[in-house]
Amino acid sequence: MDAIDLKILSELQKNARIANVDLARAVSLSPSPCLARVRALEQSGTIDRYVTLLDPKKLGLTVSVLVQVTLEKQVESALEIFEQAVRERPEVMECYLMTGDADYLLRVLVPDVTAFERFILDFLSRVPGVGNIKSSFALKQVKYQTALPLGNSDTRANRVNTSRDASARLRRRAKKR
Repeated sequence: MDAIDLKILSELQKNARIANVDLARAVSLSPSPCLARVRALEQSGTIDRYVTLLDPKKLGLTVSVLVQVTLEKQVESALEIFEQAVRERPEVMECYLMTGDADYLLRVLVPDVTAFERFILDFLSRVPGVGNIKSSFALKQVKYQTALPLGNSDTRANRVNTSRDASARLRRRAKKR
């Protein structure tokens, strides 16, 4: 990964539907090499998928709740059961295994408080192994972004290249031995 790849990723994070010709122009490449780089980034898994971001409020999803879940036991089987159950719920937008007081932190998006109540009573409280549930309602979304912080592409590319150079030096030293 070099500075051009990072520029490509940055542009695609801004607009995944950008035409290849426009992308190539933005990163100072000709279209054919630009397309080859995008395909290589896709094949390597660096580009995972392309999505459409929707405005939840325009779709009636106005209540965002952060939910801390503590399990009765932190054994592997209980973690697997909980994680599988949560994966199947579309209103769970994010789920993280945590350190600290709670075992999991969920971000749940629902149309109203009644829908959240149903989520807790009909689903979350019935998942085997759930011991404690604490909820905090978000009053206002101050920041939301989906673009990863690629930072200064020149600096990041230098770190990647420096790491590659160091690895190459180590391989050369190993061959000499």
